Amino acid sequence: MKNIKAIIFDLGGVILNINYQNTINSFKNLGIKNPNLFYSKKSQTNLFDQIEIGEITEMEFLLELQKKIPKASVKKIKSAWNAMLLDLPEKRISVLRKLIPSYSIFLLSNTNVIHISEFKKKIGSKRYEEFYNLFDKVYYSYKIKCRKPHAKAFKFILNQNELAPNEVLFIDDSPQHIEGAKKLGIKTHHLQHNEEITTLFPDITLQALH
Repeated sequence: MKNIKAIIFDLGGVILNINYQNTINSFKNLGIKNPNLFYSKKSQTNLFDQIEIGEITEMEFLLELQKKIPKASVKKIKSAWNAMLLDLPEKRISVLRKLIPSYSIFLLSNTNVIHISEFKKKIGSKRYEEFYNLFDKVYYSYKIKCRKPHAKAFKFILNQNELAPNEVLFIDDSPQHIEGAKKLGIKTHHLQHNEEITTLFPDITLQALH
């Protein structure tokens, strides 16, 4: 970790447990045909991009989804969309706490107002506030109006916090996001399915980063 001053963490799949298949299955149960083509970890339609960069409201998003599954209520559609959100393991929070004395830590997540509202509800407002305050700053795509892997999202953090790319480590579970950060000279670690952030520190070295 030589020369690293700051670490940017992804949220879903890195700190918060998520399962995209839960939402895909829920959409299928509501009547969406080929839900894997409609929404997945690797790809999504423009509608999902729009809510993730705050171009449309929660209700506009849900009503657009309802056009594809008119027999489903808005409430059921919202529940299906939130089905991917799971738990927040305490052991990962402990890792973040241990990093704070040595590094500035940031959160950068492609997310939306519906998921963050549900996230707060799932873990409780007190625990959410404690989690949020662990980071020097939190960057949600729908609030900063841009998303990974676009350079704009990474540059927003670098510029706002006066960070040089080679002083930053970015940890994410999506290869396309890792590639976006790499193009700017940011050090990266692509978190694999069998990895945990609890095992990355302090053993990880710059030689292990790709």
